[in-house]
Amino acid sequence: MQARDLAEAFPSATMDTPALEAARRLATDRLNGLVVVDERGRPIVVLPATQVLRLGLPRYSQDDPALARVIDEAHADVFLRKLAGRTLSDCLSEQKGELPAVNEDDTVLEIAALMARTRSPVVAVVDRDGVMIGAITLHTLLDRVLGR
Repeated sequence: MQARDLAEAFPSATMDTPALEAARRLATDRLNGLVVVDERGRPIVVLPATQVLRLGLPRYSQDDPALARVIDEAHADVFLRKLAGRTLSDCLSEQKGELPAVNEDDTVLEIAALMARTRSPVVAVVDRDGVMIGAITLHTLLDRVLGR
């Protein structure tokens, strides 16, 4: 089985996508992550849903969880509003590390190894020109491998 056999249509975003819209899309569509593509449809970065949360969190609450406790509940409940008026480009620093993307003819083992290595629950599938043709989620991969 190859990546093209597992690939499903998957929503994407661009660097110009409002960050709050990206967060809403994750919630509304119950996505594990979001693939950010360039103007030609080639993946730039795969943002796991937890990374989108991280974009809206105050840095101090990530560095020291005890500091997150000092914020009252009313303010804590609206932390993602910090993303309002910002695009994904504004929120993302230069991404380092391996891009979770596979070629359409990669095998299930190659896909699983990439997911594990990059800790990404979503992998973009690209054609020979590097254009995204779909994505594979961890759930889809496990369902297929486990024979469900």
